[in-house]
Amino acid sequence: MIEWVEGVLVPGYLAEPSADARWCHLWFEHSVAIARLHAVWLAWQELTDPASCGYTGPSVWHRDHLDPAMRELRGSAGPFAGCTKGEHQVDHRMPGTVPSAWRTSEG
Repeated sequence: MIEWVEGVLVPGYLAEPSADARWCHLWFEHSVAIARLHAVWLAWQELTDPASCGYTGPSVWHRDHLDPAMRELRGSAGPFAGCTKGEHQVDHRMPGTVPSAWRTSEG
């Protein structure tokens, strides 16, 4: 999926990031982005194969999968809301360890 995002999605579909269309160069550190991009990638694999979906699959993929996902991801309230061009919001990073409140006590 990483190769697809970096090699197909970013160069082919993402215009320059702006306040209205955000993108984070560390997108893989945003769990919501990973989940949405994974779904879009799986749909792309299926819907770009004419043998499984005919020749209208790419159109369906754009309408039903890519466009809604990009609105959610790149919107001002999306997972990249705290990230700006060239900067990544540190508090958006996934934790390296589980907070102690989540741990079960073994006593």
